Amino acid sequence: MALTPSKMIQLGTKAPYFNLINPIDQNYLNLNQLTGEKGTLIVFMCNHCPYVIHLIEHFCSTMNDFKSRGINTIAISSNDIDKYPEDGPEKMILLSNKYNFGFPYLFDKNQRVAKLYDAACTPDFYLFDDTNHLVYRGRYDSSRPGNEEKLTGTDLRNAIEFMLNKKPIPEKQYPSMGCNIKWKE
Repeated sequence: MALTPSKMIQLGTKAPYFNLINPIDQNYLNLNQLTGEKGTLIVFMCNHCPYVIHLIEHFCSTMNDFKSRGINTIAISSNDIDKYPEDGPEKMILLSNKYNFGFPYLFDKNQRVAKLYDAACTPDFYLFDDTNHLVYRGRYDSSRPGNEEKLTGTDLRNAIEFMLNKKPIPEKQYPSMGCNIKWKE
């Protein structure tokens, strides 16, 4: 596990289009189908990362709250499953069911989408407004496994609230930190 920060791509970036498989029903879903009425959160994550495991239950609850307010969430797993089979589609289904995801958890088999978004770690958060332009990229909050800080989701939650209330989101944003994406060679 290599602790890796997110790359903090430029605010205002248009969300790159994708069409990925949903392991639960084997159907392909694309960005246009999944975009939220008032915004869309895309999170790159995986099944085994301790940073994802640390916040997954809290994150699911938070995003289910925002779903009713027009924010859709899309989770994407892009890890190399040849070297990390615990991140494969079968285990994605189990994780999704265990935590009752209220959002799709899509599989990026060829890692093309992670590269389009310049994703670097798990979890890596990207919040897009209702026109699919990036307004926040960064951490969930300052809590990490073992640092004794309470999980709140403050950073992401505040960004969503600012966006929903049509207020400018502060440009001072802290990178997410987690395991590096497991790239294919």
